[in-house]
Amino acid sequence: MSFPFNLPIALTLFRIVLVPLIIVFVISSDRVRVLIAAGIFVAASLTDWLDGFMARRRNQVTRFGTLLDPVADKLLVAAALVALVQVDMVRAWVAMVIIGRELAVTGLRGVALSMGVVVPASSFGKLKTVSQYVGITILILERGVPPQHVPFHLLSVAALWVMLGLTVLSGADYFYRFLLKAGPRAIIKDLERWP
Repeated sequence: MSFPFNLPIALTLFRIVLVPLIIVFVISSDRVRVLIAAGIFVAASLTDWLDGFMARRRNQVTRFGTLLDPVADKLLVAAALVALVQVDMVRAWVAMVIIGRELAVTGLRGVALSMGVVVPASSFGKLKTVSQYVGITILILERGVPPQHVPFHLLSVAALWVMLGLTVLSGADYFYRFLLKAGPRAIIKDLERWP
């Protein structure tokens, strides 16, 4: 019995496979390896756009792919941030805020689904994702730039704050839109069912 090849899911799995490589190359102090880490991260980021595009174009949107894709995205971002914390490029509290937001929204999505509430991705959320991919790429590249290169350092600091700001704001926006759709009564009724 043969199974049809699902290219979008293969791309998502490929993104997950790239995560350990990104960690290994980011924590290296060699400039060439830093460039390799940035290249791998950019390639992994592009598969995030490509898998969704291919799924729609080839009519291969599946429930498994819909569930796996955000997990792969969050794993990619979280792993890169943890590696950047390890090499003192990002403060631990910044990484925790970003990773915490991702986990909170993922948890809320599960709650929303259990209540029959669909909160679609907003353009705010897509902006957040782009800012994370761009910001992390710049931070990885900064490891290979001499400390005297002040303009690049200022660019990476700005990218980090934009990424952090959009992550927090898009998380708050998601919670707000969930509350508008679900309504306070539905949430209270749902909480009352808990033991």
